[in-house]
Amino acid sequence: MPLRAGIVGLPNVGKSTLFNAVSNSAKAQASNYRFCTIEPNVGLVNVPDPRLEKLAELVKPNRIVPTQIEIVDIAGLVKGASKGEGLGNKFLANIREVDAIIHVVRCFEDENVLRDEGPINPISDKEIIETELQLKDLESVEKKLSRTEKMLKTGDAKVKNEYEILVKCKKHLEEGKNILSLNLSKQDRVVIADSFLLTDKPVLYVANVDEASMHTGNKYSEILAKAAKAENAQVIIMTNAIEAQIAEFENPEDKQMFMDEYKMEEPALDRLIHSAYKLLNLTTYFTAGVQEVRAWTIHQGWKAPQAASVIHTDFEKGFIKAEVISYDDFIQYGSEAACRENGKLRIEGKEYLVKDGDIMHFRFNV
Repeated sequence: MPLRAGIVGLPNVGKSTLFNAVSNSAKAQASNYRFCTIEPNVGLVNVPDPRLEKLAELVKPNRIVPTQIEIVDIAGLVKGASKGEGLGNKFLANIREVDAIIHVVRCFEDENVLRDEGPINPISDKEIIETELQLKDLESVEKKLSRTEKMLKTGDAKVKNEYEILVKCKKHLEEGKNILSLNLSKQDRVVIADSFLLTDKPVLYVANVDEASMHTGNKYSEILAKAAKAENAQVIIMTNAIEAQIAEFENPEDKQMFMDEYKMEEPALDRLIHSAYKLLNLTTYFTAGVQEVRAWTIHQGWKAPQAASVIHTDFEKGFIKAEVISYDDFIQYGSEAACRENGKLRIEGKEYLVKDGDIMHFRFNV
């Protein structure tokens, strides 16, 4: 199952417009009124990768299969969402199910687009969303803390450790900080994993700017970028309405003409998707044969048997070895056979750390 990134933001900031642009399997209704998106729209987004096309040119397969990320369009949060305002509980529950957050922030002025929060203010908008997520997390932590506190009298060291971690989380949230910035160890994260804390998810910001600012950004996107830098987060500047129009083109030549008109080298969406992919610590390896050339998504740092499991669990269970060719070598020599003849096909075992762009063939026995 693809990893999921959820699009969040205040109402009417351009979330559903962005979703329409990035999704190749579903279209969200984009309208100028609150709660247009009540049920989360879900779409699968292809991860652009020119290496896939180059491999296909050499192998000439029957089909090409890109890797994908699942994008979830979550309805606009409002102040008070943590207490149920604006169907807040339902929307916050949807966020719990995603692996990363794409936070869309309005960085344009347009009197025709409704806004209840007063003058355009990226920091205030950002903080409204963060505060609601923090309040919901605080509620979750306090509930678990209450249960854990009752068990302290047992003297169990594991319970004591859990209690101390939860107290640390509670203090951090009360200070208006996200759990992600607490820098918990991997062991500590296991303790809070079952709470599915919202502010423990990595965030990528989208500054939705007006058409005139699509290449340079503006004073609003600069303010957002400064705030994001302080938390080591990235900001993608884009004009969501333009990106949605680009996505409508099916003919590549028409699409290129439209982009040339706006002096665009590539859709900003491509940068967004790549950034989301990186945010989730994902990487890609390929399989290349006559039947298909395919990209597979794995986590950075996975070993060969784990990488094999995304094709089929049996591949991991019965893993024997992996035949590996680097992407650059495959392109240079033009085929698996030529790589083999020139000593560029390697045999790797269970401890091999898969590298981005590896072309792999697994041997297994179940």
